[in-house]
Amino acid sequence: MPIYEYKCESCGYIFEELQKISDAPLKRCPKCQKETLKKQITAAGFKLKGSGWYETDFKNKKPSKESKSLNNKEKNKKPEKKKDNKD
Repeated sequence: MPIYEYKCESCGYIFEELQKISDAPLKRCPKCQKETLKKQITAAGFKLKGSGWYETDFKNKKPSKESKSLNNKEKNKKPEKKKDNKD
């Protein structure tokens, strides 16, 4: 969901609001209660919700013991010696 920035034309209060794209723009300032809010033109941030995103699925996961042991086996593997075919 996008995070929009608003500014009150009356009191100058600036804040961000997490809204659906389909939601109507806010009009009433939460600070002075006047209907003079304007949505600012900014590079909109957004928040990914649900599973399947880096933040929820991969960000804090540590490698499992199984994957660690596989990585260690590969690191300890000695390269095979090449046979010379001299005839």
